[in-house]
Amino acid sequence: MSSENQNQKQRRRYTPEFKVEAIRLAKLKGVPTAAMELGINDSQLYGWRLKAKAYANSHEQASQLTAEVARLKRRVAEQEEELAILKKAATYFARNQK
Repeated sequence: MSSENQNQKQRRRYTPEFKVEAIRLAKLKGVPTAAMELGINDSQLYGWRLKAKAYANSHEQASQLTAEVARLKRRVAEQEEELAILKKAATYFARNQK
């Protein structure tokens, strides 16, 4: 191995659980303090927090869209039922007028 490869820092990987706990700690103590306690860079913690917020927002939007789709499906079903009743009524009255 060359001395360049030996001197390079290994990139640390953090578990999702660690990141969640780090974000929770940052909410309690502030990002700089939490980062210092955890031995990570402030920017790394800010990045994790930003990604978590974006994920939460996209998840909330997906939930809202799912609820809206369900509401619209119910409305379509109601409209179809009303239309079927009107068709039956129109057929009934058309037969009785002859």
